[in-house]
Amino acid sequence: MIDQGYDEYRDRMVKLIREFKKDLPGPLAGFRTLHQQSMKDGVLSRKHKELIAIGIAICTGCEGCIAFHVRDAMEEGASSEEIIETIGVALLMGGGPALMHGLEALEAIQELEDKEAQTKSLQIMKAGG
Repeated sequence: MIDQGYDEYRDRMVKLIREFKKDLPGPLAGFRTLHQQSMKDGVLSRKHKELIAIGIAICTGCEGCIAFHVRDAMEEGASSEEIIETIGVALLMGGGPALMHGLEALEAIQELEDKEAQTKSLQIMKAGG
């Protein structure tokens, strides 16, 4: 959990990124290029891309990403209502995949229980009884 304001946290991350860039210039330059190219206006506006990034950041639990992308979305003109609606979609997607994985786990339990019951039945039959 962030123990300071999001702007302060973001500023601290920017400073750390700049320092880290000295140690790992190539990959960080590549990441910066990827970010710039991915977020520029295209069929989707930068604002919409920032809203998407907020949703993904929420689903992945990336506090730093939330700090960056909420601010960037607001700078691109996203309203608080748009960001709140984005949070709602993130809740759906964070909850939906968990439900689907939960159903897979349930299916695995059922399969293993069925297999165990079959094994016991075979053992009883082999024992004659």
